Amino acid sequence: MRLEVRRWDGSGERTVAALRARLESEGYSVFCWTDAPHAHYDAHAHANDESIWLVSGAITFGTDAGDFALAPGDRLMLPAGTRHTADAGPEGATYLIGEKR
Repeated sequence: MRLEVRRWDGSGERTVAALRARLESEGYSVFCWTDAPHAHYDAHAHANDESIWLVSGAITFGTDAGDFALAPGDRLMLPAGTRHTADAGPEGATYLIGEKR
């Protein structure tokens, strides 16, 4: 996996159920998370590869490779061990987190 954003192309449904099904079909363990407006997460890393799929709101992930701002439907591919921060937008953010174990 490489660090990248996959922008929403408008195909398929952008619902929690539809995106969860797509992630699970790719072998991810999935849970849904909602951040309050302007929520902030300090720099950290995860032990597993993750795919973060934004359902609503906005969120920006900061990494050594730059900032990755997600709009609804966008998907961040986050390799294991990538140090990152996260900042939810003014309306908060709801997203699915898919983890590969």
